[in-house]
Amino acid sequence: MKISPVLRTVCCATFAFILCATASAEVLKITVNDTIQPITEEYIARALAEADRRGDSALLIEINTPGGLLESTRQIIRSITTSRVPVILFVSPSGSRAASAGFFLLESADVAVMAPGTNTGAAHPVILGEKMDDVMKQKMENDAAALMRSVVSRRGRNIEVAESTVRESKSFTEQEALAKQLIDFVAPTDADLLRKVDGMAIHRFDGTIVKLKLADQPIVPFEMTLKERILAHLMDPNIAFILLAVGALALYAELNHPGAVLPGTVGVVFILVAAFALNLLPVRFAAVAMILGAFVLFALEAKFASHGVLTIGGIALLSLGGLLLVDGPIPEMRVRLVTALAVSIPLGLITAFLMSIALRARRNKVVTGAQGMIGELGFAETTLSPLGKVLVHGEIWDGLAPGNLAAGQPVVVRSIEGLTLRVEASADPAPGKPTAH
Repeated sequence: MKISPVLRTVCCATFAFILCATASAEVLKITVNDTIQPITEEYIARALAEADRRGDSALLIEINTPGGLLESTRQIIRSITTSRVPVILFVSPSGSRAASAGFFLLESADVAVMAPGTNTGAAHPVILGEKMDDVMKQKMENDAAALMRSVVSRRGRNIEVAESTVRESKSFTEQEALAKQLIDFVAPTDADLLRKVDGMAIHRFDGTIVKLKLADQPIVPFEMTLKERILAHLMDPNIAFILLAVGALALYAELNHPGAVLPGTVGVVFILVAAFALNLLPVRFAAVAMILGAFVLFALEAKFASHGVLTIGGIALLSLGGLLLVDGPIPEMRVRLVTALAVSIPLGLITAFLMSIALRARRNKVVTGAQGMIGELGFAETTLSPLGKVLVHGEIWDGLAPGNLAAGQPVVVRSIEGLTLRVEASADPAPGKPTAH
């Protein structure tokens, strides 16, 4: 069968297009400049899936992190080691670090690279605010050390030195890490990194060997979604604590001014958002109890004259509850002292002030309605013997006196029964008393 020249040309063009599309793989790049937590985990997993879908040559992760949650670290390591796309982890730019959890991720990558002026290590597991006994400390240390060995051994790096970052909290500069075979290269820029990695044969975690061809390949950035960016900010324990405290204050304002709507809406939204963020963080429920106890002390301050003792106690509880609210393994994942005090002191003073105003208002004499008539002055419009008419607030009422009262005599209202006022003689002249009848 003879193929026409036109058909041959179309087939050749189509085949060439397919080859070009297959050969035009790119390097997908993401930037992690945050703590390692569930949102980071979601971002990296989504980037790996996208790189696999696009058929990219590699995923480049530029990282600068002080560390983070061990559980999120494990999940990210699982995603990296099972990825069909090679992963290059680059500690950059200068001045950055891959500490603690970041070092685990660095060692789990197919290619580990650091920029000049960076550091890594200090991977010892810690728990905030708890003095662990020797057995528990040994368990956590051995568990983290085993994870480190399992990752490093498959990547062909220095197991003994890598394990020392867990057991002895050792840290290394980029040159020290290179000399001790913890990383593969030192590179100042992305382009230099790709040139150095080009032609490198890497041992994938599944045992296969892949030769990288990355020189001069375009680098395509892959950004966080709007949802991930918002949640990344909310994962800051300081933000979550502020939202929780402001939400509680707004709810209190709504309870004392029913129908205002706006404070209640703001309070519910803030508290739910804070609860969502705290649900993703290691929260101490004892700290939540402290925060609730602080508001109880603020309420008691308004009821009892403690001369500020209860308010000071509430501020102390709120500050301590804020500091212990998030059980983060690193300082960046805990509420700062400045934040706790900046929230607790004004909030305590404002809450105690508002509660005192509300209670004083409840204790004040009622001046409207039927109860507002009690204690008011008037005068007898007619003789009360003991029934008659009295004039109070410019209105004529049926009056009932305990004895006879002459017309025009000042009276004071003692109680009200239906439309009848029980009155007594008063020594004070009634306002607006007529001079003649």
